[in-house]
Amino acid sequence: MTVIHVPGSKSVTARALFLAAAANGTSTLVRPLSSDDTEGFAEGLTGLGYEVVRKADHWRIAGRPAGPAATEADIYCRDGATTARFLPTLAAAGARGTYRFDASAQMRRRPLAPLTEALRTLGVDLHHEAAEGHHPLRISAAGIKGGELTLNAGQSSQYLTALLMLGPLTAEGLRITVTELVSAPYIEITLAMMRSFGVEVVRGGPGNNVFTVPPGGYRATTYAVEPDASTASYFFAAAALTGREVTVPGLGKDALQGDLRFADVLRRMGAEVHTTTESTTVRSTGKLRGLTVNMRDISDTMPTLAAIAPHASGPVRIEDVGNTRVKECDRLEACAQNLRRTGITVETGPDWIEILPGTPRAAEIATHGDHRIVMSFAVAGLLTPGLTYDDPGCVGKTFPRFHEAFAEFAELMTRQESGPENSGQAPAARR
Repeated sequence: MTVIHVPGSKSVTARALFLAAAANGTSTLVRPLSSDDTEGFAEGLTGLGYEVVRKADHWRIAGRPAGPAATEADIYCRDGATTARFLPTLAAAGARGTYRFDASAQMRRRPLAPLTEALRTLGVDLHHEAAEGHHPLRISAAGIKGGELTLNAGQSSQYLTALLMLGPLTAEGLRITVTELVSAPYIEITLAMMRSFGVEVVRGGPGNNVFTVPPGGYRATTYAVEPDASTASYFFAAAALTGREVTVPGLGKDALQGDLRFADVLRRMGAEVHTTTESTTVRSTGKLRGLTVNMRDISDTMPTLAAIAPHASGPVRIEDVGNTRVKECDRLEACAQNLRRTGITVETGPDWIEILPGTPRAAEIATHGDHRIVMSFAVAGLLTPGLTYDDPGCVGKTFPRFHEAFAEFAELMTRQESGPENSGQAPAARR
């Protein structure tokens, strides 16, 4: 059995940084993810005047319930969607200040409109400097009273998460009615983490889509960041594809992240999945069945499934993933394009992709600067030697040492057949 320790969750780390910055007191984040996205978030907080001390295995954040210490700041959000959506929301709650936010060309293309329109509804003085509904933007903060909102979060659950986390910082709290919601498990992460920082959100109403967020702020805490379930999907998929076994500690029955449900997709394809309170194990014979699966709630793992789909015994059809077209790239089309480059027959629609069985050939993968495209096709590369990438370094967004870690992991897996004395722990994947 191969045991792999994957880095901390990007989604959890980003939320923890927001909540710690907003809390009353100093919080400690244990084993946060250190990557381009999260370091960009931390630097953004520093630019806004928050005190952030980063050590190897923990980060300390001195909270400021009143908002940023800086009254003027120009913040560059890099490629990070959580940074680009959460930090402006945090700054808008401040009592005073003028803040400009910009991002990479890739992030400038990604939509912000549902969030910034909601902030305007709450009275925030907000101006998009170029294309409406996109970065760059400028905010003049003067505190937020609160009130009622109607929100369409059908493109990204991050819009709702940003507003939920904002609620306790307003004078009167928020009542948010959600008309559409994608990636719903991420909202469960948000609600659970807000609870850890002392805030209980009441959820109810029609479809359980009305969220009542009380005012009163957050309290500081020590918060342990669990491993990234999206990253774990590559290692689970590798075991399922090659007929091996892998265990990921720290992602057990009580894990916050919905992307752990990817293991259930592999189970439907024929793999064995065993989840305890402390870990999840996937083992397989290497024989995978085709299936039709709705991945709306776990769409970040769609590329993982797409990359291994040609090796299934029947077609793999992935449905309700239209939101993947507005991620770091159009992931649905990127997967289709790259699979076709390897000789695989693929059909797509507005929100679905269907992949037929076949034997992929070596090709250069067009990454579009998207870390998940690289990591997904690295799994496919276990059975297709010669796959290359036009931008392998873009994995730095969430897992800077992915290539080294995955290579050592693959080497350990090849030794599994030699007996348990050769099984072990992938050292390059340790945090």
